[in-house]
Amino acid sequence: MKNTMPQEIEVWYLIPALRREIAKILIKDYNITQKNASDILNLTEASISQYLNSKRANKMKFSKKENEEIKKAADKIINDKKEVIKQIYGLCVKFRKSKAICNVHKKYSSSVPENCSVCFGKNR
Repeated sequence: MKNTMPQEIEVWYLIPALRREIAKILIKDYNITQKNASDILNLTEASISQYLNSKRANKMKFSKKENEEIKKAADKIINDKKEVIKQIYGLCVKFRKSKAICNVHKKYSSSVPENCSVCFGKNR
């Protein structure tokens, strides 16, 4: 990928990785089925299966602090299924200020300089 924008990394990597982690939490911590997780997240059962088997959205890893934020969002989602979009969007906003997107961007885009500060610079 050349000349990839951070927003593209968010769509291609961050959102799927957030869905992956939320699906795992819903299934593991709340003991719901893959079918129920797919209904809650408005995804196919095949997507959930691929998330669980690391066949999709496996390029982005989160820090312990980020995983805690994802867990909080999953807790809100399990209590109110209408919170899905709001919670995933909120996580995206929070993680724009973290290095999660930056690390993936540098790894998969050859045009990002090593000392890039676009997302964290003064002009932001």
